[in-house]
Amino acid sequence: MNRSRGKKDTTKLNDEIRFPEVRCSSDDGTQHGIISSQEALAIANEMGMDLVLIAPDAKPPVCKIMDYGKFKYQQEKKKKEAKKNQKKIEVKEIKLSVKIAENDINYKIKHAREFLEAGKHVKFRVFLRGREMANPQAGKDVLNRVWPMVEDVANKEHEPKFEGRYINMYTVPKKDKEK
Repeated sequence: MNRSRGKKDTTKLNDEIRFPEVRCSSDDGTQHGIISSQEALAIANEMGMDLVLIAPDAKPPVCKIMDYGKFKYQQEKKKKEAKKNQKKIEVKEIKLSVKIAENDINYKIKHAREFLEAGKHVKFRVFLRGREMANPQAGKDVLNRVWPMVEDVANKEHEPKFEGRYINMYTVPKKDKEK
């Protein structure tokens, strides 16, 4: 059964297998032993299945008689299931400024703590405007004022870092066992 395959698929099937002898087995576990590739193809056609090259570097090469379309479908299904079970990391951003008032910091910290307790990562950013670029230490000082307010629920990924017009500090929630 010749099947159409995707562009990336390099698996050799049926007539593409050009070895004089192959070790052949069936999907149900039946061992056919070492036979010619034409004989293996004849058995596969008789069963209404595909002859698939599994191990081309083995001596002799190993082939399996299986329903290749069903096999590919199950592989894709497993891949999608694995992707679905992956945990997506959500990063929330809290923007601050050098001249931020204490009550504004407290308000933003309240939100940051909620995000961290919900398991989200939080990125604190201090934007430097105009002449503030001449003194980036002022932005780091703001982040150093913020850190003690969230350190009981977060771990600091790295120290405040200067990136372009921003000074960034990345925090991740503490693990449950550390609380």
